Amino acid sequence: MAANQYLESRNATDAAILVETERDVDRTLYELLGRSTVRVWVHSELSRDAANSLKTMRPEPSFYMLVGDENFVSTTYKRAVKEKLVKRDYRWNLVLTDYRSVEPNQLVLPTFILQADLNECCKLIGMREACNCPDNIDKKQHIINNLLQHVTDMFSKLESDLTPTVDCNDVKGDNKTKEEVVRALEDYSSNNDSLFYWDAQRSGLFVRSRFHLSLYKPDAGLQRVASWSADEDYKLLPGVDLEPLRQFFRIGTTMAVPWTIPKVDPESGEVMMTEDGQPVYEGYCIDLIDKLAEELNIDYEIVTPKVGTFGRRLPNGSWDGVVGDLMTGETDIAVAALTMTAEREEVIDFVAPYFEQTGILIAIRKPIRKTSLFKFMTVLRTEVWLSIVAALVLTGFMIWILEKYSPYSARNNPDAYPYPCREFTLKESFWFALTSFTPQGGGEAPKALSGRTLVAAYWLFVVLMLATFTANLAAFLTVERMQTPVSSLEQLARQSRINYTVVEGSTVHQYFINMKFAEDTLYRVWKEITLNATSDQTQYRVWDYPVREQYGHILLAINASGPVPDAKTGFQQVNEHTEADFAFIHDSAEIKYEITHNCNLTEVGEVFAEQPYALAVQQGSRLQEDLSKALLNLQKERVLEQLTAKYWNETARQSCPDADESEGITLESLGGVFIATLFGLGLAMITLAWEVFYYKRKEKTKVQVMETKVDKTIAFPEKKVKEASVGKLRKRKKKLDVTKTVTIGDSFKPADQGISYISVYPKGDYLP
Repeated sequence: MAANQYLESRNATDAAILVETERDVDRTLYELLGRSTVRVWVHSELSRDAANSLKTMRPEPSFYMLVGDENFVSTTYKRAVKEKLVKRDYRWNLVLTDYRSVEPNQLVLPTFILQADLNECCKLIGMREACNCPDNIDKKQHIINNLLQHVTDMFSKLESDLTPTVDCNDVKGDNKTKEEVVRALEDYSSNNDSLFYWDAQRSGLFVRSRFHLSLYKPDAGLQRVASWSADEDYKLLPGVDLEPLRQFFRIGTTMAVPWTIPKVDPESGEVMMTEDGQPVYEGYCIDLIDKLAEELNIDYEIVTPKVGTFGRRLPNGSWDGVVGDLMTGETDIAVAALTMTAEREEVIDFVAPYFEQTGILIAIRKPIRKTSLFKFMTVLRTEVWLSIVAALVLTGFMIWILEKYSPYSARNNPDAYPYPCREFTLKESFWFALTSFTPQGGGEAPKALSGRTLVAAYWLFVVLMLATFTANLAAFLTVERMQTPVSSLEQLARQSRINYTVVEGSTVHQYFINMKFAEDTLYRVWKEITLNATSDQTQYRVWDYPVREQYGHILLAINASGPVPDAKTGFQQVNEHTEADFAFIHDSAEIKYEITHNCNLTEVGEVFAEQPYALAVQQGSRLQEDLSKALLNLQKERVLEQLTAKYWNETARQSCPDADESEGITLESLGGVFIATLFGLGLAMITLAWEVFYYKRKEKTKVQVMETKVDKTIAFPEKKVKEASVGKLRKRKKKLDVTKTVTIGDSFKPADQGISYISVYPKGDYLP
């Protein structure tokens, strides 16, 4: 009973008690039955079967208690450690029935030790002062001997005759002897120095043992925390405060992104593991479990199903996955991306939804923009560009012809235009035709009516071509920024270019199967109604079947593409189709999470087939109300909104390139314009270099001093020479006033005579 008082003070709801023998099992149950509020499981010794029973017990015991002598307790505790039953702090309690102590160094976790005061041993063996209790003391025999002596002493002090008398005429049948004996026992045991005391509720004498409760911590050693007598209530020592231990529950969850995912070491990239070899999880559900545990003040252990994921009904009527574990008691609570369905509500109880914005969504890759630096050149087809060039050349040539042969042109009619006018040579004509395409204009137009008529028609052609080019360029740049080829499930079902798939066997896959079955059922019912109608059949005459058969087409397309084994494969296939010709239909929450982490993906259309995610408990569980209140408090404190913002962070999309569809035109689209401008600048610089080079070369030739050896005698009369140069005649307007005779072999410097160039001719030839 001392151990029971301690358990109740620790807010225990259940406990597993291990005792030495089967007889102790009966005695323990006899003592606790009807007097304890703790649900107990009592077993003798810790055999292999008992250890397996404790491991598979659901719910798992909140407390474990070993009751026996020091040898039994130590041996059993070592076996429990070996069987990996000792897993949580403060949950194992050692109750020693003898007067020896357990070695603290064999305790692996913080543990409570309950034992009787050693002074009781001294009283039993007849010593009133402190003594060394022998190891081989027979505690039971000493208690019996002291009890007989106690009763003998009590009866010897009684003065009244306790011989029972029976009066047959007394209907009430009062037994005064019993009352006097009980009164005498109470009076005699009221002395605190007495070894025994009378318990009126249990109607018996019990040893007035004094119990000591000690707490062992590996880092702090052994510390006494409570001390009380058997005839007193359990109480802690002054200054000691032991908070009631939190309840322990096994919480089931399963892998789902981003609800429950293995935690990865950021340095090594490997999955982090616990000491028991289990993966460490993170995600929305894990954070929600932490918040619920804090709100309910409970401890928990995360359990993942060994078979299945969320739960399917098997042919034999049982369930696997999270639902199956909840049914069999493997878990107490289910916190996962679990949808509320009528089938599941037949075997488990759902709590209020914690996430309502879920359903089915379509994910597709953003098409890669076919950027081109000369995008503006693709606005018009090649034949159009060639036609424009041909029109420009033809117009330039026609302007030159009209200017040359028209009698009213500025060239042929100088009297009408005495001021300087633009001379439309062939070069100027082409330049006029080219510059007419620019806002600057072509400059001065021809004077003749025929030339102006041609220019007016050409200008109209230029205006229309520029307007067409501008409109098409704007349309091309707008279409380039349109990312999604489809915008809804209906459009996806009607087209054939984009393939799509789902995860095989998932709830999404089952949704389309069920919808196709519904369409087939409605069609069959409609057909039966129309064929079996005996009255007015005109009301059934319709041109189109009133129910669309799109889900049948969708399911055929899914089967043709082949369902994928998991969501990771589905997203990978979408990412590989750079032409945006593959879509993945999946859970909306996971798709939105993936989109925030993958800049290549985008969602299509709106969420459909919405269903909430909810917590679940065993049918009739008392936790349903507590979890509902805890969820309501978390919702009031906006904790659920914070978790949603944590895992579906839309601001993460800002790091993606071109995340904003309203951005301006990129440089990649109009880079060719700048390249063309730079090409023109480069060509101008090359032309400048050629002009400078040509000019300097020409000037150098003019001033070059040449020494020419005369091979014959030539007379230079005064004569007008148009051009004179070595080996070549050129026009030159200059008079030579030179009469000089040179002899063969003399050096002649033309510059000395005022002549820049001189030609030497054969004999008999004269200057022109």
